[in-house]
Amino acid sequence: MTKDVLISISGLHFGTEEENGEGEPVEIITPAVYYLKNDRHYVLYDEVVEGVPGTVKNTIKINGDSLFELRKSGLANARMVFEKGRMNMTSYQTPFGEMMVGIHTRDITTEVAEDRIDVHISYALDINSEPLSDCEIDVHIRPVHSAEAPEMSGILKS
Repeated sequence: MTKDVLISISGLHFGTEEENGEGEPVEIITPAVYYLKNDRHYVLYDEVVEGVPGTVKNTIKINGDSLFELRKSGLANARMVFEKGRMNMTSYQTPFGEMMVGIHTRDITTEVAEDRIDVHISYALDINSEPLSDCEIDVHIRPVHSAEAPEMSGILKS
């Protein structure tokens, strides 16, 4: 895989029963930098937060089907760890305050090929020990030169 990639992160957050369990879509597509070190995949990208000046620097670390880690720094600070069958807690700091986030990972599947990485994560999220939502997230990483390939063009047009 090349150093310059596009990352697509999309998913649904399903609310509580009071919210009729309707999914709230989440999607981001942005340029990123990819590298492989010690059999782990790393992806670095910046995220703009609407209505707030500045950015959040994100680093993703993927270690097979066993670990997906997202580190945020800048406007938001957190270390979110997804491990199949485990619950991890993190302090999530934002410009609006700090909260404790619990991530209960049900499943992670990772597919790695020469020109792509696809990750699917199913997890439950709680904030300050209160259940918030069930979540499904898909991460697709592609070299920039293949961004118009059929499998990525559908993602880009969404």
